[in-house]
Amino acid sequence: MWDFEQGEILAFDKPLHWTSFDMVAKVRYNLCRKIGTKKLKVGHTGTLDPLATGVVIVCTGRKTKLIDRLQYDVKEYIATLQLGATTPSYDLEKPVDATYPTEHITRELIDETIPQFLGEQWQVPPVFSAVQINGKRAYEFARKGEEVELKPKLLVIDEIEVLSFDADTMQLTIRVVCSKGTYIRALARDIGEQLRSGAHLTALRRTRVGDTRVEDCWTVERFLEELNGFEPNDRLTETK
Repeated sequence: MWDFEQGEILAFDKPLHWTSFDMVAKVRYNLCRKIGTKKLKVGHTGTLDPLATGVVIVCTGRKTKLIDRLQYDVKEYIATLQLGATTPSYDLEKPVDATYPTEHITRELIDETIPQFLGEQWQVPPVFSAVQINGKRAYEFARKGEEVELKPKLLVIDEIEVLSFDADTMQLTIRVVCSKGTYIRALARDIGEQLRSGAHLTALRRTRVGDTRVEDCWTVERFLEELNGFEPNDRLTETK
C-alpha cells in the first residue's frame, strides 16, 4: 500500500519553466493536504533546469534517505543546439551575445567531432548554475554581473550520438547518456568551441534517470487527478 510518510519514490515529467524546487513544492503541498499533515519530507534526486522538461524523481518520507544514492543514477537527454551563436547562460535564459561563422560546419565535421566527447571529460560548469562558491550559488554572482572562477569537474559521458542536423538552420540534435553533474548547457558550449564556432542550447529533455523512462512518468495533472481520488489506504493506479 502507498504510504507517503513511510516513503515513496515518484517519477514525474517536469513541465517547461518549472524548477525542480517547484516540482517538489507542488507534490509536498498536495500530499500534505491529502494526508492531513503540516510537515512531510519531500526531495528530488537531481536538478533539472527550468528550460528543460523530463524525468524528475521525487522521494517522500523516509525514502528521502535514498536521495544521495539515487543522485548517482545515469541520465539520458535529448538536446537541441543552435550552432553559430552563444548566450551567457548557454541556453535561452539569456539573449545571444555573440555570433560566429558556420560556413565550414558540415555533417562530416560534426560526425568527426561528437565522438571526442565520449568517456571521461573535464567540464567547467556554467556561471548561471547552482554550483556553490563560498556559500553562494554561482548564478547569484552571475546575475549581479560579478565574475567568478569555476573549477572544472570530472564527469563521464557514456553515450553521445547525432540524431539530426539541419545545415540550413544550423540546428543539431543529440542524445547524451551521462553521469551525475553533467551540464548539457556546458556540453553545448564545448561542442560549439570544438566546431570552431559557437553554440547554445535551445531545447532539452531528460528522457531517462536510471531505469526510469519519461514515458513511465506521471504528468503533474494526472498525478493530482489520481491523488484527488486517493485515500490513505488505497494504492494509486499504475496508469500514468
